[in-house]
Amino acid sequence: MVRLHIPDGFLDTKTWIGMGGISTVFIGIAVRKANQSISEKHIPLLGVMAAFVFAAQMFNFPVGGGTSGHFMGATLIAILLGPWASVLIMTTVLTVQCLIFQDGGLTALGANIFNMGVAGGFFGYYINTIVRLFVQGRKGLFIGAFTAAWCSLVLSATCCALELSISGTAPLKIVLSAMAGIHAVIGIGEGFITVATLSLITRVRPDLLELQKI
Repeated sequence: MVRLHIPDGFLDTKTWIGMGGISTVFIGIAVRKANQSISEKHIPLLGVMAAFVFAAQMFNFPVGGGTSGHFMGATLIAILLGPWASVLIMTTVLTVQCLIFQDGGLTALGANIFNMGVAGGFFGYYINTIVRLFVQGRKGLFIGAFTAAWCSLVLSATCCALELSISGTAPLKIVLSAMAGIHAVIGIGEGFITVATLSLITRVRPDLLELQKI
């Protein structure tokens, strides 16, 4: 099954240590950023978003050929709270999934955090920002969110494929087409869920969209 959560044994030593080191640097900066800019409004929302993403990732939807996908959520978090908050929340979610539910390997945790939390969160945040420069208002928010969510998921899958290829697990042309191709389809669901969530927030708590980004 094609998955973003890389299990143990799929990455060689140099790759999982390297990715772990990179992710550790991003996590350290994210913690410092949060300590500097977090407000009382951020604290409950951080918890709510972590719980929402954790729960949403537990539900898989079929894509075809025996493959399933699930919501990632990094772009949604980044739009609401900023890319550094996405790193923090995704790190928490992925660590709990790894240690308690054995979803993703412990040695691959750094790579999984980078792929979904760092690459997914930052890329999604800036893609959404660029789209909203050209399309204003609610329409810009929703178009930007859908585009960013789709792009971030495909990028996360591409990073995963590159890591597997570098580790010698599978040839790049095979694993890249499998990962990026399947997640291009899964990304449609990611985009719709992101837009639906933001649409609900704009109706019931529009002030959350105006929070200072972390």
